Amino acid sequence: MKPRPVLLYDKRDGGVAWITLNRPDALNAVNLAMRDALWEALLAFHDDPDLNVAVIRGAGDRAFSAGADITEFGTAPSYVEARRARHDRDVWGLMLSITKPLIAAVHGYAYGLGCEMALCCDIRIASDDARFALPEVNLGYIPSAGGTQTLPRTVPPGIAREMILSGAPIDALRALEIGLITRVVARARLYDEAAAVASQLATGSQVALRATKEAMIRGADLPLAEALRLEAMIAERVLHGGGA
Repeated sequence: MKPRPVLLYDKRDGGVAWITLNRPDALNAVNLAMRDALWEALLAFHDDPDLNVAVIRGAGDRAFSAGADITEFGTAPSYVEARRARHDRDVWGLMLSITKPLIAAVHGYAYGLGCEMALCCDIRIASDDARFALPEVNLGYIPSAGGTQTLPRTVPPGIAREMILSGAPIDALRALEIGLITRVVARARLYDEAAAVASQLATGSQVALRATKEAMIRGADLPLAEALRLEAMIAERVLHGGGA
C-alpha cells in the first residue's frame, strides 16, 4: 500500500494554494519528512506566478499541529548533520520572508511548533475549539522555531513571557483577546472563513499587497526613522510601476 503523503498541496482556482499538514493520526506532528515537504510546498507557492495567497491547515478533527514529532528526537545521524539540515532548509525563515500572504486556519491543538508555524503566518483564524501553547520548557527544551521571538512581537511582551515560561495553554477566546489570532469562528465555518479572506486578498492588487508586506518585513527591526524612509522608497517604487 502506498504510504499516505505527510503534506498535501492543492493549487486552486482564484490564486489560492491550500497546504494541509497530513498526519492526523499523529495530531499532525511535524516530522522530518513533513518539514521537507513543507519546504518544497512553500518554494512552489513562492515561485508560482498564478498563486497569490496560501492557507495552511491541519488534517483531521483534533489538531492543526501538536508540535514537533518527539519520536524523532535523537534519530539524526549526528548533531552536526541535524543542524546542517535545518540551516539548509530554514522552513520558518522562509515562511517569514515570503511576501505573499500566508493564512493559518487553526483548529484543535496548536502546540509548540504548531503554534510557532501559525505565528509565521500573517493572518491567524481559529475555530472555537483551538488551543495554543508553547510547552517546550516543561519538556526540558525551548521553543526553537521562532517562538521566543515571534510571540513577543505578536502579543504584549509580558503575556508572551508568561506563555513561554509557563508552557500553559490558552483557548481561542483568550488568544483573540491578546491578539494572537485575528478572529474566532465555529469549527464548521473555519475553512469557509479562511477561503473568504484568502479570496479577498487574492483578487486585490498583488503589486501593492506584496510591496506592503515587504515594507513590514524589512522595516520590522529598523529604527522608526529608517523604517519610514524604507516605506517611502517602496511606495515610490510602486507609484512608478515597479514590482514588489
